[in-house]
Amino acid sequence: MIIQAIRSIIFYSLFFIITAILTACAALSLLIPPISQKATLNIAVFWTRVNQFLLRYIVGIRTEVTGQENLPEGACIIASKHQSDWDTIALYPELSHPAFTAKKELFNIPLLGTTFRLMDTISIDRKKRGGALKSLIEQGLERVKRGRRIFIFPEGTRKPPLAPPNFRFGTAKLYEAINVPVVPVALNSGLFWGRNSLILWPGVAQAKILPPIEAGLEANEMHERMSAAIEEATTKLILDAVEKGITRPIDAELAKRIDLAQKAQLPK
Repeated sequence: MIIQAIRSIIFYSLFFIITAILTACAALSLLIPPISQKATLNIAVFWTRVNQFLLRYIVGIRTEVTGQENLPEGACIIASKHQSDWDTIALYPELSHPAFTAKKELFNIPLLGTTFRLMDTISIDRKKRGGALKSLIEQGLERVKRGRRIFIFPEGTRKPPLAPPNFRFGTAKLYEAINVPVVPVALNSGLFWGRNSLILWPGVAQAKILPPIEAGLEANEMHERMSAAIEEATTKLILDAVEKGITRPIDAELAKRIDLAQKAQLPK
């Protein structure tokens, strides 16, 4: 554990240094307006690739994303499970520069806020509640009119592996308003880079892009289908990884959730 802790400290140090340097480069691209957005989007992809490299060769986390063939042409909503910071690093370069969502407070951070604006990021003010949904729909409509994909985490925050799901209805309301397909995404990243975890554990972090849910359904139906698809596939990815063997310690809480999930998979 000590060695893995040292490896994790090295990764986090490089992660923050590289992030600071690349956000500064993105902000400086404003000096050349004709290329500023394109340059920033390319920098964002470079940032993800560098961090995938660091994850692989410093802490031992390999990145595997499958199901890209399920992405439809043109605008859509990519609705992903959220367990780790890995999720954005792994998925962003596979989604053709989507407009992702981020809380408004992040836009106030020097350089980072400028980078987010150049990336066409959707700002969410969680303090406004109902107003936040209205703003999400307005910004989403504007992005879709320009053919952008929208990348969103329907639960709003990172969840531990196999924790009870909490899919908020905002994604369904957005779907209903902008009338585009929804592409669910399952993943098991929390097994290797957990929420607020200081230690990252070796293994294969996986994300699976699932078949799209067509546009035009009632919001309730889409919400149920999306939630069920994400949870079923996420549980399978996690249990498969556990069966193959994981290096992270399994505490009593996680062991209980694994046991319950395994029992739920048994034929009745």
